[in-house]
Amino acid sequence: MDQAVLQLLIADNPWLEDSDGRPPPSWWDRRLPDRMIPRLVQAVTDWPVHRKAHLVVGARQVGKSTWLWDRLKREGAPPLLVDCEQPTARVWAQDPALVRRDLEELLEPGVPVLFEEAQHLAEAGLLLKGLVDRGIPNPLYVTGSSSFHLRARTRESLAGRAVRLLLHPLSLAELADDEVPPLAPAVRRMRLRSLALRHAVTGGYPEAWLSDRADLVLARLLDAFVLRDASDLYRVQHLDALRTLLRLVAGQAGDLVNASEWSSICGVARGTVVNHLDLLRESHVLFTVRPFAGGRRAEVTGRPKVYFSDPGLRHAVVGDHSPFEGRQDRGRVLESWVAAELRKRLSPLAPGDVLHFWRSRSGAEVDFVFRQSGDLVGLEVKAGELKRATLSRSSRSFIEAYEPARFYVLNLGIEHAERLGSTDVSWVGPELLARAGAL
Repeated sequence: MDQAVLQLLIADNPWLEDSDGRPPPSWWDRRLPDRMIPRLVQAVTDWPVHRKAHLVVGARQVGKSTWLWDRLKREGAPPLLVDCEQPTARVWAQDPALVRRDLEELLEPGVPVLFEEAQHLAEAGLLLKGLVDRGIPNPLYVTGSSSFHLRARTRESLAGRAVRLLLHPLSLAELADDEVPPLAPAVRRMRLRSLALRHAVTGGYPEAWLSDRADLVLARLLDAFVLRDASDLYRVQHLDALRTLLRLVAGQAGDLVNASEWSSICGVARGTVVNHLDLLRESHVLFTVRPFAGGRRAEVTGRPKVYFSDPGLRHAVVGDHSPFEGRQDRGRVLESWVAAELRKRLSPLAPGDVLHFWRSRSGAEVDFVFRQSGDLVGLEVKAGELKRATLSRSSRSFIEAYEPARFYVLNLGIEHAERLGSTDVSWVGPELLARAGAL
């Protein structure tokens, strides 16, 4: 085994030199924060899966490594850490056969191997494919800040060889479990609403949420993406255009994508804007919501809407972290937050559970449409304090056309429930999204 590789692995895994081969508690402690908010991750109860690579992807600093290290610690399964940012590790990882042989010399079967920050590898996908195909007897875990890099640099597919978890920023449900104790129902609703409106501004990046200066943390995160990831990792040539595009999306979050107009403002070709949007989506900075096409009305079925995956990052771009109550853009803030929360709830692995919006050619619109457990659900966002339970003409048009099982009017004023035809219609507050099983 190459001595430089061995020295690197021993430096990160000093327990390799201990006779019992088990790390001390301090080794774990260095990799876990003093305070950790438990995550509500349901899709990985069967991990590790035999002869699969286990990918944990998501935005930079969203908590991927913390979640994985905590899971492995609770399972009593210390992994061999491979830091893919290190030049020696990047060279070593270019040859799957060599990596397989070296790991066989170093580890007992069953000891997990964790490739951290795998987006720094030139051929991460081919490395994982090679290890899986060679029947490595060690569970493989991989973290990466972007699925874009893993996919773009890989000539062969990982289909059938990997299971994937997309870790989002902290959700309101996760924060509610951590911060709001059991209380009288009215008091708990008040506390949850306050938490929701703070979350709509601060967002769910763990470091930002736990910091007294969330604005500075989010500014650093934004800077790290634009200056480090976009420039150094993805070789983006038009950084000024990327910054301008981020500002446009932040100012128009929830509007239809208009690549032609944005390209004119950014001063680059339309194709460059499209490529930048793809990069921002694959890096989990933005996500798009496509129109719902049910065929029962003359509908808009072309351009998607675009949102930030975390509202705090949007506010870092805008440069406004002021409390929700005093903001001029409350409608856009609340809609963006609801979009991000719904996206966390709708598993990307479950066919049919996909977030949409609905818009007719006559101008009627419903903010969000999705299927949950087979039922069609609509949701309209109102940032004002409604006084009466009155449905908009657009909402009635959608309900009459599609007869969804449930329709929600999320607002800051009233709570009410009634039935319209076969649809249960509810006026609810944002605290509804604090319940993991709500909707």
